[in-house]
Amino acid sequence: MNARRFPTWPVRYVAEPAHPLLHPVLASRWSPTAFDGVATVNLDEVDSLLEAARWSPSAGNSQPWAFIVGRRGEPEHHRLTRHLTESSQAWAPSAGLLIANLSHRLIENTDWEFSEFSTYDLGQAVAHMTFQAQFLGLSVRQFRAFDRAGLTAEFDVPPHWEVTTMSAIGRVPTAVGPHATTTRTTRQRRPTSDVRWRQRTVGDR
Repeated sequence: MNARRFPTWPVRYVAEPAHPLLHPVLASRWSPTAFDGVATVNLDEVDSLLEAARWSPSAGNSQPWAFIVGRRGEPEHHRLTRHLTESSQAWAPSAGLLIANLSHRLIENTDWEFSEFSTYDLGQAVAHMTFQAQFLGLSVRQFRAFDRAGLTAEFDVPPHWEVTTMSAIGRVPTAVGPHATTTRTTRQRRPTSDVRWRQRTVGDR
């Protein structure tokens, strides 16, 4: 039997020695705040990103997500950038693609939850999109630094939907690495021993 072969893709950075079974797409992912202001994200790439999100799992297959998509140079991109806060205005407009990530929170004209997992499921969809982008040689930064009310009004988002987050997607200049970032957050990760929930014993109480 032939060994399974993954396609090749540009792996530009690995944060730390990765687990030997961790897929390189995951090991090399990072969130830039500097994008190539000339490089574009083509329509086929956009379609594949949305396709990756479309195949994300969701509670009861409810698929409680939608996306406002704007490629740089398109009117939607300009409309999205108008509602960025000062901090994200400094870097996000240079991304070849901006996406507003929407979650279906309520059943229309009621205060009943459409799905109690809607934001969780949207997060899964955006994660799938993020790893598809990495596979394509694109990078993604997810963020919340935008005027939610302004975007809601701009795109006539009804009350039972919420503009939850945004994603900036594009190509990163070759000289830029994860330490050339406008934020001060560290890339250090807690060890797996910390993320395993430890059940308290009688002696711990």
